[in-house]
Amino acid sequence: MKIALLIDGDNAQASLIQEIIAEVSKYGKATIRRIYGDWTRSGMNSWKPILNENSINAMQNFAYTSGKNATDGAMIIDAMDILHSDAIDGFCIVSSDSDFTGLAKRIREQGLFVMGIGRSTTPVAFKNSCEIFTQTENLMAVEQEVEEAQEVVTQSKTNKKRVPSLKTEKSKAGHAKLKIDREDLIKIDKAFNLASNEEDGTHIAKVGIILRQIDPSFDSRTFGFKNLSQLFEHIKKYQVIKNDVNGLNHPLVKLK
Repeated sequence: MKIALLIDGDNAQASLIQEIIAEVSKYGKATIRRIYGDWTRSGMNSWKPILNENSINAMQNFAYTSGKNATDGAMIIDAMDILHSDAIDGFCIVSSDSDFTGLAKRIREQGLFVMGIGRSTTPVAFKNSCEIFTQTENLMAVEQEVEEAQEVVTQSKTNKKRVPSLKTEKSKAGHAKLKIDREDLIKIDKAFNLASNEEDGTHIAKVGIILRQIDPSFDSRTFGFKNLSQLFEHIKKYQVIKNDVNGLNHPLVKLK
């Protein structure tokens, strides 16, 4: 798919831009890349060095009155122009602002793919208006964790004290979160039941598609797992079965 990547510069993290583009690439090619904001503000400086590196067009929007910005309105108007140009197949809206809920609904009604990327605190209304919603907390790059871990180790050597690396701490934190709450487990069971139609199990990919339909923000990385297969392996009632098709593994899941 050809996807229009529209970023709310006042409501997104510049440090995650490469992870954001990589996430979009799972579903298509970001042919249109635009970021909106008032570039006269010092708060936008963190974006400037990476715009050319990632081929992103900066769209200038002055604040009409003090304390207000015109970013949201300009972004919505641009999105509608792109929508009716028939030049793309979907949108990715990068923001944690509920103001884009109506836009996401309108895009979906037009029959186009729409995904959102924002913080975990993003209002549920916006999350559920998207077909897929990815939390920025799940986009932290492994390379960044390693760099931070090395900094901690360096500091520990300087202080002559043994300090656990950040990578270990994050790993422990992740495993502490592996206990899936009842609400999420109900969603997983419901998706499995809808996807399963035979005793031999069902493809995990199929369960994943239905899970996203039930909850667009559902993501195995939220629980510390890289993929859905790993998540199912840690739920006692399920069994993951390796399934080779033409040399590729398309794993199945079934009840034990």
